[in-house]
Amino acid sequence: MRPVTKLVLAPHADDEVLGLGGSIARWAREGHPVHVVVATRGYPPVWSPDEEAACRAEALEAHARLGVASARFLDLPAAELDTLMHRELNRHLLDAVRRLAPEELYLPFLGDLHRDHQLVAQSALVAARPSHSGYPRRLYAYETLSETNWNAPSLTPGFIPNHFVDISGTLEEKLGAFAAFRSQVKAPPHERSLEALRALAVLRGATVGLAAAEAFVTIRTVA
Repeated sequence: MRPVTKLVLAPHADDEVLGLGGSIARWAREGHPVHVVVATRGYPPVWSPDEEAACRAEALEAHARLGVASARFLDLPAAELDTLMHRELNRHLLDAVRRLAPEELYLPFLGDLHRDHQLVAQSALVAARPSHSGYPRRLYAYETLSETNWNAPSLTPGFIPNHFVDISGTLEEKLGAFAAFRSQVKAPPHERSLEALRALAVLRGATVGLAAAEAFVTIRTVA
């Protein structure tokens, strides 16, 4: 099997694990290089330096568990991407796409509740435009439990998946990677609990006859 370079864009550290941690683990196991770009970090006074340092260490531990090939942190302000000039975020993501030249690009769903997710999705589409050499040939939007499921279907697009990745063999790796985010894991029935993540994977898998899966919306494919 020919290796396929994949790039995952995460608005915040942990979105990549919540959305497609099982897929990342599977692809890495199969020999596909998976790169992650995390757009933001927390800054005072909302987040203390110690909190941010802990989150960064947790992200690196999670990436190591999943087999991520490389991680880049853009260090833009979390929950404040809407204070930046849009072209600045465009520039950062375009630089990552051109530098890594992924064949597949994974981005947050445009209809997510969090504004940071929406802005990263919009800038990702700008960065992936087929107007430069090496543009990604396949684009997919992933779902993030606690963001995608809280959109307003009457006002924003609903997440209707049409692409599924079998993670029956890597679900435990996904759960282990999210468990590394000790500052983020909650007790059930909270959405950010290990039990909720397992339930979503089982549900997505059941819809296509699998024990566990992660679901995506196909944005564009070029054969």
